[in-house]
Formats: sequence, C-alpha cells, structure tokens
Amino acid sequence: MFLSIVIPVYNEQDNIAPLCRSIFETIRTLGKEYEVIFVDDGSTDDTLEELLSIKKKYDYVKIISFRRNFGQTASLAAGFDHAQGDIIVAMDGDLQNDPSDIPKLLEGVDKGYDIVSGWRADRKDELILRKIPSVTANWMISKITGVKLHDYGCTLKAYRAHVIKSLKIYGEMHRFIPALASWNGAKIFEMPVKHNPRKFGKSKYGIWRTFRVLLDLLTVKFMLNFITKPLHMLGFWGLFFLSSGFGYGIYLLVQRIFFDAYIKPLRPLIVVLFIISGIQLITIGLVAEINIRTYFESQKKTVYTINKIYT
Repeated sequence: MFLSIVIPVYNEQDNIAPLCRSIFETIRTLGKEYEVIFVDDGSTDDTLEELLSIKKKYDYVKIISFRRNFGQTASLAAGFDHAQGDIIVAMDGDLQNDPSDIPKLLEGVDKGYDIVSGWRADRKDELILRKIPSVTANWMISKITGVKLHDYGCTLKAYRAHVIKSLKIYGEMHRFIPALASWNGAKIFEMPVKHNPRKFGKSKYGIWRTFRVLLDLLTVKFMLNFITKPLHMLGFWGLFFLSSGFGYGIYLLVQRIFFDAYIKPLRPLIVVLFIISGIQLITIGLVAEINIRTYFESQKKTVYTINKIYT
C-alpha cells in the first residue's frame, strides 16, 4: 500500500463526514492505493457512530476504537502501528488541517526526506491561549533539541513508515517526533501548510498542556544526549557537588587550624550535604548505566541505525 492517513479524533462527530469527503477528493487524484485510519480516543459523543456510518460508504476507512480517552500521543501510536502504507500522513480530525496539503507533503518525501513537517504559518487560533504559548514552546524545543522547526505542534506531517514505526512515543511526545527521529539520522523538512478556523466542536487543548510539554521536553533532551551515557550527565553534577564539598571542607579546616577562625555550625553541614549529594548522583549514574546496557542487550537493540549496507 502506498499511503496511510492516520487521524486521531475525540468528540469530533460533526467534522467526520466533511473531512472524509475532502480527503477522498484530494487522494483519489493520486491514483494509488491508500487507507484512512481513524482512531477514536474514547469519544463521549456520537463520533464512533458517525465513523461506523462513514465506513459503510468508504472502503478505504478503518477504525480503531479505544476503551477510554488515552490522549493524542497514544492515538497516533496506535494508528502508526496498524498502518500498512509505505508513507504515513498524520493529521487532526477537526478540519483545521487541510487534506489538500497532503500531495505537497508527499512531494517532499519523494525528494528524499524522511519526515515532512507542516508549518501553520498563518495560524487561525486564539492569540493568547494558543499562538503565544506555541511560539514560545517551538523556540524552546528547537533550542534544546537542536532540530529547528517553526511548528512542532502541527499534527500534519508525512513520515516514511520505517522511520515512524521505529520510534516509541509516550506522554505528550508526539510533537517531539522530528527531534527523536533526528537521533536516528532522519532527514527532516518543513513546509508551510494551510490552517483553517475551527467550525464545529471545541478545542481539546488548554494552557496547562504547555507544562506537560515542558516535562516531556526534559525527557527528550535526556534521550537525545544521554540515553546511552547517563553517567555523563549525572556524573558531571556528582563530581561538581563532590569536589565543591571537599574544596569547601578543606577551606574551613585551613581557616580553623591556621587562622583560628570561628566556623558557624551550618557550614560543616553544607560540606556534608554536598559530598553526600555528589556520591548519590554518581551512584545513580552508575545504576542508570547498568540499566541502559541491560535494556539494549536484553532486547538486542543497537545504539546505531543503519540506512544501507553497500556490498
């Protein structure tokens, strides 16, 4: 199969029918085999019933129904796992992503890119609650991960199937897929796409989602830089605290022995605290190193990705 389109939906009953019509009008011009996978993320309205009705009309529609609401990342992961296409396109189910942009994304993949990411350059969302937090988050993610994109939050992306299926995503980490894929050497390209104002239903995103994204960003930073060498991160701070504690302790001893200086009771406690913290961080780093090696070796994973072998 050439193309799989994965669409997570949650309480989008009024958007299903027009979205399917728009997808069909766009994709049938390609003249290639495709499927559309809707993942119903535990909707509490008539979304599932609407999907079942649509499936009777369109053979290309597949439905994955969750028992409860697991979130967008889990929905996308399920869609990716069950997709059969060589190329997988992910998009939102609220009609704000435009299916007419899909051929452009596919052209980007044809040019040799592994991920083609949409950029909502003219975003039709609220300024305070959506646009400003998004700009701030995109800037932080680009700086911390080193993968510079204008719009990490845009769901509309095209992936080579072997690239996206090799990744495991949790929490709110679907937005970090380009950064995680870059760790495996994926070639990433970003292009402007349309963004429509929401017509039906309500947005599922709030300002509090930003804080969850920041926590996941810490995980991504660790995975990108220290997943195979956790001691390099924890050991650095462990040595810092350990050397600081010993250094300050020697300073206090010199002051007391040679200059008969009065040492406040709190200062020796600081020395002990720094030394214990340093030892703990180094010990945790060593345990993490052992766990990482157990993880890779028990699952026969490698710390590298081979693109092609020339013989």
